[in-house]
Order: sequence, then C-alpha cells, then structure tokens
Amino acid sequence: MNTPARVLAGLSLAGVLMGSQAQPAWDTPLASTGDAARGQAIVLKRQEGLCLLCHSGPFPQEPFQGNLAPTLSGVGARMSAGQLRLRMMDSRQVNPDSIMPPYFETRGLQRVGTAFSGKTLLTAQQVEDVVAFLQTLQ
Repeated sequence: MNTPARVLAGLSLAGVLMGSQAQPAWDTPLASTGDAARGQAIVLKRQEGLCLLCHSGPFPQEPFQGNLAPTLSGVGARMSAGQLRLRMMDSRQVNPDSIMPPYFETRGLQRVGTAFSGKTLLTAQQVEDVVAFLQTLQ
C-alpha cells in the first residue's frame, strides 16, 4: 500500500496545473475500487468526513451545509477522479492557502493532538470511496 509521503512525493504543482505526458501519481488509485455508497456515508457524516462543514451539495436531507467552499453539486462533471483524489489527499498541492484539511497526508501539519500525530484523517480506501461518490455528482 502507498504511504501518503510516497504518493505525494511524485506530485508537482506544475504537473498538476499544466498536465504532463507521464501519468501523475494522483491519477493512480490509493486502494481498491471505491464504493460510492460508503463514500456518500463519509461525506454526509459530519464527524467523519467533515465535508458539509464547509461544502454544500445536493443533499436535501442535510439541513445544515457549509458555504465556505465550492458546492459539491456537479463536482463529478467538473473534475476527474485524479483531480478529486489530489484535493482529498492534500488540497495544498493545488492551493497552498487552502483551508481544506489534508485527508491523506501527515507532513507539514501544525497543532496536531498527540492521539492523532502521524495518522491520516481517512484511510486510502476511504479516500477512494469518497472519490467514487463525488464522481456520481454530475
């Protein structure tokens, strides 16, 4: 299994923004094929994914949704699986000033509680599940 550091080591902001001939590291799934139903559960569960604290989306069953970040409505049509994966892994690779937490990276974090030190917010499989769900939001 890939570690966050190994996965992100192959990333370059120029490659992300300009594209490249070689397949970028973030285009390679971190784990087995994601399950959209599990991903939806992660996105909607505020204590696990934390997504709806900042994002809104086509989730009428969720009365309180964020407005700090772009809507998740249509995100699957706007971004590829690789682009979604990169943002889930560490959105600072796209925007160094991003307030989105890195879900699959542990480097460069500050003020991390001892119990969480060295641990990612989501597992590789959970990242793939969320990516699979986000791709369904056309």
